[in-house]
Amino acid sequence: MTPDSPQGERDALEVTVTAPVVSFRDPLYSGVQVTLPCPAPTTVGGMLAAAAGDWDEVDPDLTFAMTFHARGRGTDLETYHPLDASGRKATPAPRQREFLADATLRLWLFDDLELWRARLRRPRWPLRLGRSQDLVGLSLRQTTVLEQPGIQGPAIVPDGYDNVVGTPLRLPAAVSVDRGHTRWGSFRFDTTGRAQAQVLGSWSTPQGQALIPLGSPHPATLAAPPSI
Repeated sequence: MTPDSPQGERDALEVTVTAPVVSFRDPLYSGVQVTLPCPAPTTVGGMLAAAAGDWDEVDPDLTFAMTFHARGRGTDLETYHPLDASGRKATPAPRQREFLADATLRLWLFDDLELWRARLRRPRWPLRLGRSQDLVGLSLRQTTVLEQPGIQGPAIVPDGYDNVVGTPLRLPAAVSVDRGHTRWGSFRFDTTGRAQAQVLGSWSTPQGQALIPLGSPHPATLAAPPSI
């Protein structure tokens, strides 16, 4: 189904992911550890692929809606392990790193609900959000979503929806398995989580939260890179 389907209801699996500290390195910055204000679709897709065991186990048409909120942010020091010009490890050095605190990510999956419930209850690989050391807590519940517009709130909204507010973001929407090819997408996100704009064309929860299905982050959706 698409957000333009006739109004009705459908089942969904609501996934709540919590973490005390997360950091999503902005790939558009080099030499500094600047965090994005929310995870990219590829970050969330990678976590789901870890639960399934591998991208090969995931439907290339995977789609989900997501919201995110962090109650605080800060900066600490992290040991940085650089490489020299030859690719060998150089002397480790401290580097400032931005992070988000007390983070909650919610996902809504719309297809293969029992399969994803089983995968997330017993993930093949540890579930992380952002950096490899940021393990998460997780809870699941079956719910119903409405095929009618909702309020933006803390939703991550892809480009193309009118009347939304918040920070414009350029995020990786899909990355090849070898990380050599990236598809970028444009999104809007309100860091306060209180945006009251009605997102026309969205779905919604019974509480009125807008749900906007995102395009699949599966590597198989990437066009083949041009040959040299």
